[in-house]
Amino acid sequence: MMVQYHDDKIIDGCGLAGILSKEGKLIEGKYPIKMINSMKVRGNGLGAGFAVYGIFPKYSDKYAVQVMTKDETALTNVESYLAKNATIVADEKIPINKVSEITNPPILWRFFLETPDKNMQKTEEDNYIIRLVMHINENIGDAFVLSSGKNMGVFKAVGHPDEVAAFYRLEEYKGYLWLAHTRFPTNTPGWWGGAHPFNILDWSVIHNGEISSYGTNKRYLEMYGYKCTLLTDTEVVAYLFDLLVRRHKLPLALACEALAPRFWSQIEREPSLQKKLILKSIRITYASALLNGPFSILVANNTTLLGLNDRIKLRPLIVGVKEDKVYMSSEEQAIRSIEKNPEDVWAPKAGHPIIAKLEEEAIERHRGIEMSITQKT
Repeated sequence: MMVQYHDDKIIDGCGLAGILSKEGKLIEGKYPIKMINSMKVRGNGLGAGFAVYGIFPKYSDKYAVQVMTKDETALTNVESYLAKNATIVADEKIPINKVSEITNPPILWRFFLETPDKNMQKTEEDNYIIRLVMHINENIGDAFVLSSGKNMGVFKAVGHPDEVAAFYRLEEYKGYLWLAHTRFPTNTPGWWGGAHPFNILDWSVIHNGEISSYGTNKRYLEMYGYKCTLLTDTEVVAYLFDLLVRRHKLPLALACEALAPRFWSQIEREPSLQKKLILKSIRITYASALLNGPFSILVANNTTLLGLNDRIKLRPLIVGVKEDKVYMSSEEQAIRSIEKNPEDVWAPKAGHPIIAKLEEEAIERHRGIEMSITQKT
C-alpha cells in the first residue's frame, strides 16, 4: 500500500454516516451512498461497508444470518452446522455485481433461521443465535458471519464505499435506517471481516478512532461467552452494547455512561446524591467495559440510531435533523450533500449520547417494541 502522507499511521481517518426515518419511511440506498462517498478521502480502500434495516419484510421475524466463506467447502460446513442446530426457513446467494476494483471476493450467502425450540423466550432465542455465530467465527475455517439480526443486513468488503455499494447493488435496497462507513485502518488489518459495520443480532456499530482498551474489553466479554475473532478493536463495541442493553437491561443512556463515563471529578461535583450514587455504581460495576481511546461511534438496532463520542471528543461527530429524518456523520458537508437545508445541525458534547428512535406507529410496522424519542444534549 502506498503511504500517502509519509507516515506509518494515519490518526484521523474513517468516515461515518447514518440516517434514520423516525416515521419508518424507506430510504433509497443512493442517499447513504452519497453521504459516505463525499468523505472518500477519509478512507483508503482497505474497508467500507453498510448496515440496512427494514430490507427483509417477507422474513422479518426470522434471523437473517449472512455469511462469507472462502470456498464451497466452508459454505457446506456452515450450512450443515446451521441445519443441525436451527431451522433454515430459506436461503439464497447474496446478489452482487462484478466490480473490477474488488478482486477475489468470497462466497456470500444468507440464511433465514428459526431456533429449534418454539417455546424459547426472546432472550433465550437471541443467546442461542449468538452461540451459533460465535461457533462459526471461531470453529468453522474460512467462514465469517457478516450479520445475524432480524429484517436487516450488513454488507462490507475491502474497497472504497462506492465500490462496495456497487458490488452489493445497494442502490436497489431501501431501508428506514442506514449506517455507512469508510475505513482507514490504523493498527489493525484491512480485510473483509475487519471492515465496518460490526454486527451481532440487531446491533450494528461503525467507528472512527481507536479502542485502546480492546484487551480489557475483550477479556471482560469472554466471561459472558462472546468470542472476539475479527482482528480489530471495534468488534468489542457491538458486543458490549448487546451485553449491557439486551442482557443486562440497562437503558441506552446508562449503557453509554458505562462505555464513556464521566470523570470521577465530574461525578463528585454532581449535586444530586442519588444520581451521584448511580454514576459511581455504573463506573465501578462496568469498569472493564469502559472504552479508552479516541472515538466517535454510530450504533444502530431495529428501532434506534445512536451517536457517541469519547469523553474529551477526540474524533468528530455531527448531527442534523430535517422533518422526520435524523442524520449523523463525521462531517457536516456529508449531511448537506443530501439535505441542503437541515432544520438544525450541531456537534454533540463529549461523552453525551444522541439517541433517535422510531415513532411508535413505525415500530409496530417494523415489529419493534420501544417508544419514540429524539434528544439533543
